[in-house]
Order: sequence, then C-alpha cells, then structure tokens
Amino acid sequence: MATGVDQAVGMSLVVFSLLLFTYYSVWVIVLPFVENDHVLHKYFLPREYSVILPGIAAVILLLCIGQYAICFIKESTRLH
Repeated sequence: MATGVDQAVGMSLVVFSLLLFTYYSVWVIVLPFVENDHVLHKYFLPREYSVILPGIAAVILLLCIGQYAICFIKESTRLH
C-alpha cells in the first residue's frame, strides 16, 4: 500500500507531466499557426528547440538505460 508521501510524489509527477505535455503540444501544434508578433510567442522558446530538446532528452534517457543495463549485467556476472 502506498503511503501519503508516495501518493503526493506520484501526483506531482503526473501533474508535471501533464503540464509539460500541454506546453509542448501548444508549442509544436498551435504556435506555428499564430502570427509572429502575437504576445503568445514570448512564452515559448524558438521552434528549433522543439526538436533539439526532446532529442537531447532521448539521448540522456538511452544513456541512463544503457548504464543501468551495464551495471545489472556486471552485478549478475559477479554473483555467478
């Protein structure tokens, strides 16, 4: 059973993910159809970053997964 702290952390992660998804969706889907001098543009980075930032995040994620796999394999071979 999850404690109150676990539930709070889980809910904060869900809210953060929802906000990030909404921000990114507006940035990538809606913003190209808004005129460049509109006030909405000042709240978002340039469009080039909409490809660069997820690419960097994907590389970091793959590196972390690879590092975990390497540590897991080394630990399992050490035990045998």
